[in-house]
Amino acid sequence: MAILGIIADDFTGATDIAGMLVKNGMRTIQTIGVPAQGTIPNDVDAVVVALKTRSIAAKDAIAESLAALKALQAAGCVRFFFKYCSTFDSTDRGNIGPVGDALLDALGAAQAIYCPAFPENGRTIFFGHLFVGDLLLSDTHMRHHPLNPMTDSSLVRVLARQTRHKVGLVPLKQVQAGSASLRTALDKLAADGVRHVIVDAVADTDLGIIGEAVGDDALVTGGSGVALGLPAAYRRRGLLAHKSGADSLPKINGAAAVLAGSCSAATLGQIANFKGAHLALDTDAICRGEPVGDKALAWAKGKLGNGPILLSASDKPEAVKALQQKYGVEKSSHAIEATMAQLAKGLVAAGVGRLVVAGGETSGAVVGALDVTALRIGPEIDPGVPWTASVGQPLLLALKSGNFGAPDFFTKAFDKL
Repeated sequence: MAILGIIADDFTGATDIAGMLVKNGMRTIQTIGVPAQGTIPNDVDAVVVALKTRSIAAKDAIAESLAALKALQAAGCVRFFFKYCSTFDSTDRGNIGPVGDALLDALGAAQAIYCPAFPENGRTIFFGHLFVGDLLLSDTHMRHHPLNPMTDSSLVRVLARQTRHKVGLVPLKQVQAGSASLRTALDKLAADGVRHVIVDAVADTDLGIIGEAVGDDALVTGGSGVALGLPAAYRRRGLLAHKSGADSLPKINGAAAVLAGSCSAATLGQIANFKGAHLALDTDAICRGEPVGDKALAWAKGKLGNGPILLSASDKPEAVKALQQKYGVEKSSHAIEATMAQLAKGLVAAGVGRLVVAGGETSGAVVGALDVTALRIGPEIDPGVPWTASVGQPLLLALKSGNFGAPDFFTKAFDKL
């Protein structure tokens, strides 16, 4: 029976943390949306509920997150994790603080840590400031994100603008003094009424220390990196037995394809690096209502079986902004997501059995179109991105956060199989 329940605010983020848990020996299933009662199998250790709450109204994000919490409690979970992006994507009206408060209230818990660090992917926190590589978050392309622009790298300040409760910090020196020292620091802050605590981390060893320190906490929040230390902490507490083969997936044949909708710098680099057949979709024509999807599927069907193919709706941020100004943010986003969903259905119907999807919004549209309700989590392709198998249908999916993956990710993914 599952012991750990994760509430993720987007689809690729859910897959990201699920892969981290599997890599550390927890058999994990990911559900698309809140699972119905009785649908969680008994042979898993962790359940990740993938929501689409990152950029919706806070009251709606709270309601969906609490529904997920209730379902996870019904499945037997006794520890809970709120997963958001490693770049802390959230505006001043954003949902990290409000959802964190609601989950703490529902669990009757006094405090939660906030740690989006993922050193292996270049996300580190020092004195509460989030770095991407050697740049402050506010100096990266995330400053111009079309939905959640991140113009402040101080996570303490960002979170303090989202909650009426106190926000504190445990600096790196305190973390690196060991899990007991970190636990003492957290308890002292709790005694002072500090409900939300940003915790520094710059290396995987820091994440291990953090995992041990919060192993008894009802709620942990962060990116997938901080989950690295949790499985070992749960084993030491007798909550989790060691299991081998946690990443086993069924063998599935079929053609290979990539759908890219993310406009992140990482995904644009992966598109440029791709060596196979590639069709760049005309996003302006999509927004005008032209049958771009039909033409793209006709092109794709003639290429399937001759190696992986790529269809992309990705573009540079300035081009995306121009499209949004011309057609509106909601209309342009909906039109492109609908086209990607159409392509996913058409590709699978044409014999695609292995599909890589780049971008959180695109992944959400794709799994919805394919009626995917749950995923078994398999081996990792790149840090934070595993292969998965759709439960109930013969399809392998890799749902990649736009910011993740090496330049050769699209090729490497299929080589992994």
